[in-house]
Amino acid sequence: MAEVARCESTFRHTMADGSVLRGRVDKRDTGVMQINTYYHQKTADALGLDLENFYENMAFARNLYERQGVQPWSASRPCWGNAQLVLR
Repeated sequence: MAEVARCESTFRHTMADGSVLRGRVDKRDTGVMQINTYYHQKTADALGLDLENFYENMAFARNLYERQGVQPWSASRPCWGNAQLVLR
């Protein structure tokens, strides 16, 4: 998942001004793991996770990975596709 974060956000959660990083193509992509709020906000809310918080963004990414694997990040697969994606 580190390679996904590198490809999605270059490991950044916030911009220089302190605002939460948003996607270039889709502004609903949020934070270090670029979690799309259109698809995942309701689940994040149900889990009590704030996607704008770095730690909670990462926690949601882990939960998402455990449920769906790397499919939610398939758009960036050309960047991370050769990496070993294993959570321990």
